[in-house]
Amino acid sequence: MNLLTLDNITKTFTDKKLLDGVNFYLQEGEKVGVIGINGTGKSTLLKIMAGLEEADGGSVTKANHVMIRFLSQHPVFAEGVTVLEAVMDGNENKENKWSLEASAKSMLNKLGITEFDKEVNLLSGGQKKRVSLANVLLSPAEILILDEPTNHLDNSMADWLEEYLKNWKGALVMVTHDRYFLDSVSNRIVEIDKGALYSYSTNYSGFLTLKAEREEMALAGERKRQTILRNELAWIQRGARARSTKQKARIERFEQLRDAQAPKTDGKVEMSSISTRLGKTTIELNHISKAYGEKQLFKDFNYIFLKGDRVGFLGENGCGKTTLMKIIAGRIPSDEGEVVVGQTVKSGYYTQEIETVQNKDDIAFMNPEQKVIDYIKDVAEFVQTTEGTVSASKMLERFLFEGSAQYSLIGKLSGGEKRRLNLLRVLMEAPNVLILDEPTNDLDIETLTILEDYLDSFDGIVITVSHDRYFLDRVVRRIFAFEGHGNITQYEGGYTDYQLKKEFSEMEEERTNGSGKEAEKEKTKSESAKTWGGQRKLKFSYNEQKEYDTIEKTIADLEEKLEWFEQEIAKAAHDFVRLNELTKEQEETRKTLEEKMERWMYLEELAEKIKAGE
Repeated sequence: MNLLTLDNITKTFTDKKLLDGVNFYLQEGEKVGVIGINGTGKSTLLKIMAGLEEADGGSVTKANHVMIRFLSQHPVFAEGVTVLEAVMDGNENKENKWSLEASAKSMLNKLGITEFDKEVNLLSGGQKKRVSLANVLLSPAEILILDEPTNHLDNSMADWLEEYLKNWKGALVMVTHDRYFLDSVSNRIVEIDKGALYSYSTNYSGFLTLKAEREEMALAGERKRQTILRNELAWIQRGARARSTKQKARIERFEQLRDAQAPKTDGKVEMSSISTRLGKTTIELNHISKAYGEKQLFKDFNYIFLKGDRVGFLGENGCGKTTLMKIIAGRIPSDEGEVVVGQTVKSGYYTQEIETVQNKDDIAFMNPEQKVIDYIKDVAEFVQTTEGTVSASKMLERFLFEGSAQYSLIGKLSGGEKRRLNLLRVLMEAPNVLILDEPTNDLDIETLTILEDYLDSFDGIVITVSHDRYFLDRVVRRIFAFEGHGNITQYEGGYTDYQLKKEFSEMEEERTNGSGKEAEKEKTKSESAKTWGGQRKLKFSYNEQKEYDTIEKTIADLEEKLEWFEQEIAKAAHDFVRLNELTKEQEETRKTLEEKMERWMYLEELAEKIKAGE
């Protein structure tokens, strides 16, 4: 059943045509991911679908009795409303009030909101987004329209939301930059590209393949047009006589070919390596601690950042990640310990929130009344790159701010465009230490991909806080996890490696606890055996002996296979589809290895008992 139809929709913002006669439909059970570079109209399209914004032309048709709920990118609440009241708003009636309240509290707990009676407008921007998300998810809607639902969610919350939406029976339309999330949840991708909509009945991995095929077909068609055009041009230049109908038709065909527009390629952000020399001493954290009141964020934390380090910090919301970034950047002091910063260190701090309060010394400050080009020129008129000296205007072009867009007011930019502009300003300072606090929030996938490529060649230190699992897998080589009570634990590798090691540690802890219980059982059995006059001799079964003889070879083969996966993943860094396949196979192999390791430990323990009983 068709739930929602958009027919021939047009929408212009200032002098830019965002949507040019586009068509869209939504069927029952579809989960649609909307993608496109920042400023192309993704949020505008979602608002038109939700009936919150009028199109300049075209029509929107909704099936009878279909309820739509919309999650705004930046939700707004009435004054004085509490958290629980905000979640219940629009969802409750007399019959379901008590059961709904219990569901609301349960969902808020999953989203890290525990102060149900607190006024919503006293919460942070990220907390408000999560309250709004709970409100939308609790509603009995047939269609959910979600604008950046994973922003401000930590990794465990994102995992929970991913499973919730995969199991949800209604239709879904969402904008998200989280590629793992998009790949897992969506069964259709809609791309906005230069005012047009392209639909792909597949998830994100499949979309990448199909888009490449579409662009190749368009380019092949253009090559054919140019070949015909050259032949026709040669005929015209020989002096075509326009007396016959046939010749007139050929001239008209030439004019049509000449006037036809070539396929436009996507505008892509271009980043050159911009950094200054880093000396021997970088940044050293010596026994630093920070607490707010009785809440200990971290205690006695030590780390020396090395040249070329790629370090990620993760943990639950409010655990102190951003506070630590501000201490490293020198914005706030630690309670204890010291931060030693080398003389050649030049930090570039890309903050989580864009500041709109006047503070000229803060690089995150954006004056809505300032022109785009002046915002960049405040840092530098020119910057040195690997290609030589580049002007501020040229750098803006590389970041997709071309022509008149450079003289637009910052206040007219979309949220994603502001983030992209702020990223450029940070890079224009030519830092050799990049501190990126939630860099994936509001940046489009295209820009994220190019940022990841840029960081590959960045000749300096990268320190990042991120909940984006793909970004962490792609960029970092070491993770520090905030694990409560002021503890920060170090893990080697990216997010997938961290997750597997965490799961393995939890299994080990469970096994250890289980061993204590097993020991009690064995003691009981032993005492029982003595009572009844002895115990049967312990020995391997035929299959256990066979497994014991071969399991070490099996484990060695699996470890060798994992090494092969690491090499192949490094080679496939720019091929998302291949990278996704390899990562999934690698995860399956790791799970198999963990199972075999656990089985080997059991067999070894059994072998020792058999030997002791001989």
